[in-house]
Amino acid sequence: MANKTVPEGLKVEDYIAAIDSPERRADCEWLLKTLSEVTGMAPKLWGGTLKSAIVGFGDYHYKYESGREGDSMRIGFANRAQALTINIMPGYQDFDEELSRLGKHKMGKSCLYIKRLSDVDTDVLTEMLQKGFAIMAEKYPE
Repeated sequence: MANKTVPEGLKVEDYIAAIDSPERRADCEWLLKTLSEVTGMAPKLWGGTLKSAIVGFGDYHYKYESGREGDSMRIGFANRAQALTINIMPGYQDFDEELSRLGKHKMGKSCLYIKRLSDVDTDVLTEMLQKGFAIMAEKYPE
């Protein structure tokens, strides 16, 4: 089965500019700047359209015991209708202490949902981004 989320030729600047809400656009600009600093990598859009794409940093190749394999981003974020989605690919199982200090959020396995950055402590969020990226670098060295 082919990956649905693959790097596309779309421009990150166009993705950010297409965000209607000035507050949400500013939040995404902060994430773009912060993740660029944390990773030292240029962002790429993963996914099909400007509305459904994910801004990803770095990539890695994975292979499951089942034999399924593919490529994905190491870390990224997306603007979605209900929340900002922050993807830390190893998942958040090792982030209990940071999550307790973060502020208002919801969780998925490898997705953190934040309505707006003003709801969270951005210093704690930055710590989490650094930690998640470091875990990926250790687990999947380049």
